[in-house]
Amino acid sequence: MVAESHYTYRVEPQDVDFTLRATIPALGAAVLNTAGADAHGKGFGVDALNAANHSWVLSRIAFEFDSRPGQYVDYDVATWISDYGRVLSTRNFVLTDARGHEFGRAVSQWAMIDLATRSAIDLSGVGREHADAVVDIPVPAERPRKIREVHPGKVVEHPVVYSDIDFNCHVNTMRYIEMMLDLLPIEWLTSEESVRLDVHFLRECRYGQTLSVGCEQQERGALFEVCAEPGIAAVRAAVVWK
Repeated sequence: MVAESHYTYRVEPQDVDFTLRATIPALGAAVLNTAGADAHGKGFGVDALNAANHSWVLSRIAFEFDSRPGQYVDYDVATWISDYGRVLSTRNFVLTDARGHEFGRAVSQWAMIDLATRSAIDLSGVGREHADAVVDIPVPAERPRKIREVHPGKVVEHPVVYSDIDFNCHVNTMRYIEMMLDLLPIEWLTSEESVRLDVHFLRECRYGQTLSVGCEQQERGALFEVCAEPGIAAVRAAVVWK
């Protein structure tokens, strides 16, 4: 029977803030690194896809963190694919500490693109070829939510530079999350309350563009919108502390 895969991480000094607990972007990076490592190990990672000039891109993701582990704490990330659709594949994650206590989870949806045309590729063939990678375990959290509209009360500009770009030559997921969370009160970001973050990617942002990062602050969280062109959203996100 196919089971989920497990990967072990340690919270290193570069992963924590001044509370000495892992930041949301650091835990998010571990989740995405797990996705890449697991796809590579199963033969459909970015390195394999690049041979056909294809790549994976993240379409939507939702993170839930009940707590954030402290510096030098080891933790486990379990991952599994629960389905392949025609356009999107769903990959799930559960984070547990060394005692087996679950403190986080994530649900992500991925598309495959042609790197020449930057258009999505039908995943039906991939689903058939790698059907044995699908695990019959339910998603561990609500699937990523769509954010329909945002009315920013605060907007900052961010020029896309070298350090923002990933292997697909577009802005890295964690850089978007850092840009958005930096607009929030520091008291929220260092809170020990549980948090949920939904991110919805609509368009690619590339090197040399200047992004407008907007935040609509709410009572217990915020909505965000990132635009590379006026009035055209590239990324929308929502964060809420519970």
